[in-house]
Amino acid sequence: MSQTPCIFCKIVAGEIPARKVFEDEDVLVFHDIHPQASMHLLMIPKRHVENLYDADETHSAVLGKMMTIAGKIAHEQGSPDGFRLVVNNGRVGRQEVYHLHLHLLGGTEPLGSGMNRH
Repeated sequence: MSQTPCIFCKIVAGEIPARKVFEDEDVLVFHDIHPQASMHLLMIPKRHVENLYDADETHSAVLGKMMTIAGKIAHEQGSPDGFRLVVNNGRVGRQEVYHLHLHLLGGTEPLGSGMNRH
């Protein structure tokens, strides 16, 4: 990790505003500023980890939590008929923000195959 906090770490610290929909001691979920679906949320662990290459067994609980709360959050945010979870990992995986995050996409429209890069 570089010495400068990433944009998602700054959001966690409250230095950059975000439209939050869920927060607890481990996870923050907020609206993507460039949505690719009528519901496009970002789910991040509060503790910085760059991507899945850097995740290890110490991250298992938070990654599991993110997966298990996704359905409830999707339903509450207007996607009762289904959703997608997408992880962009590394350069070839089109990751742009190097803080592990899940894209939670859904809503009322069919979800296309396109996916923005973070």
